[in-house]
Amino acid sequence: MTFKRTCLAAFVLGALLLPTAQADITLHNAITGEALDLSFAKKGGNTEAFKQFMQDGKNPYNGNQDAVAKGKSLYMTGCSGCHGHEAEGKLGPGLADDYWTYPRNATDHGLFELLFGGANGMMGPQYVNFNTDEMLQIMAFIRDIYNGDPKKAKWLNK
Repeated sequence: MTFKRTCLAAFVLGALLLPTAQADITLHNAITGEALDLSFAKKGGNTEAFKQFMQDGKNPYNGNQDAVAKGKSLYMTGCSGCHGHEAEGKLGPGLADDYWTYPRNATDHGLFELLFGGANGMMGPQYVNFNTDEMLQIMAFIRDIYNGDPKKAKWLNK
């Protein structure tokens, strides 16, 4: 319990000291529901796109072909070993269809929470591998190759 309190205190202190935009969304661990501590994030991800994402939970890179290309490159080096080169699924689930192991992945907000904080099984937190902006680019690639029912793609709803 002391460790949790120490982490919470560090997070609150960090949030007070960092000059960042006020976020309108909150991020939670996909498994435990605990608030995600963004202070653990790899450096370099506090971009304007990430700040915009934190306002409304929508990935500003969706549909941006430069970001999609960067996201594909990042995905191929860090994600394809488990999820497949076409996101068809291997050790980890497929990512291009409309079946989500975690239903919140139907939203950009939920998918980011899962990438940052990890999931059950072998999917650990990705904040050690990618910064927050790179995670948004990977998400843009995943959304770009989506081949499921558009009605189930909540990130497409404006």
